[in-house]
Amino acid sequence: MSDVVRASGTVHWIGAGLSTGSGLALLCDTAERVRLWHRTEERAAQALDHLGLTGRAEPRAFGLAALTAELAPGDVVVSMLPAPEHAALLAVCVRRRAHFACSSYVSDAVLEQVPAAEKAGIVVLTEAGLDPGIDHLFAHSLVARAREALGDEASYSLTSYCGGVPAVPNDFRYRFSWAPAGVLGALRSPARYLEDGEETTAERPWEVTRPHVVDGEIFEVYPNRDSVPFIKQYGLPTDWRPRTFVRGTLRLEGWLRAWDAVFEELKAGDDTRIAALARELAATYPTTDADHDRVVLAVSLDVAGAKGETWSGSYLLDLVGDEEESAMARCVSRPLSLAVRHILSDDLPSGLNRAAETAERSREWLSELAGEGLEFTLRVDQ
Repeated sequence: MSDVVRASGTVHWIGAGLSTGSGLALLCDTAERVRLWHRTEERAAQALDHLGLTGRAEPRAFGLAALTAELAPGDVVVSMLPAPEHAALLAVCVRRRAHFACSSYVSDAVLEQVPAAEKAGIVVLTEAGLDPGIDHLFAHSLVARAREALGDEASYSLTSYCGGVPAVPNDFRYRFSWAPAGVLGALRSPARYLEDGEETTAERPWEVTRPHVVDGEIFEVYPNRDSVPFIKQYGLPTDWRPRTFVRGTLRLEGWLRAWDAVFEELKAGDDTRIAALARELAATYPTTDADHDRVVLAVSLDVAGAKGETWSGSYLLDLVGDEEESAMARCVSRPLSLAVRHILSDDLPSGLNRAAETAERSREWLSELAGEGLEFTLRVDQ
């Protein structure tokens, strides 16, 4: 492993979309220099004004060439761009020996560059937002607590559901705060998970939607993409037998019925029509300045020991946006900002890092997030 390039103190935040919030302000409090890159310098300046950060960060017009010209060894690049654009940014970071951070899952294109990044001595920090991000922190913490209580021989059920929904429900039970094409694309992707101890694949995830009670409130949930690799990532003991393991999406009660016409279009599979539908939905059900969003993240672990003893634990984050900031912006930008501050403190090794690599780090970061006002609750029964 190469020595880590010492952080320079300069942060380049790329993109000022709906997930950029108070986390950027927290970085302005700690980093020596922050630059906000957006489509044009004017748009970047407007975003800084909206966030109350005029004069605290420098606006820039984004382009790979312009960014490359300003990058110095030890700088930190924070990508708020869509996941397919991360690889090009990381390639620039490797060349300039700058660290890289994002809130997205690790793509194959990013993974391919990790050896070069490690050789260059830079940190590649991923999965440091809400989902993925805080959900990983919750899961690692629960697994460690259960393991301490019951040891290494048990059976378990772990569920992790997250969703951004309207704080005031509408007839459609949803408002679009990010690209509708992405929402529909996720629904068209098969979901793999464990149920009743068996690996299961749902080709149409919405068809296995079920009720799910969180703190006395009924929601609807369905599995999302591939849950199975996270069994290893969460450090679940190999001697524990899984009954259920699913990571999925949470929606308001009544969502399945309200979206029936959308599902018929998805089943037909006409890509042109689905692209048009995404535009229609964005126009019909947008999130406006008058709408407050709500983020609900519920992670639960139930474990039965070999001698009949039981342990149950759950984390719940339930946050409503306000006039100053959406719930989604707060929940994505604050953990990402925390992760970047750990890069600035030279706390992380070179190469690939996720927000939650160990139970110890999870507890540390959860404590720091709670101290900064990101509220969540932990319940344990044993």
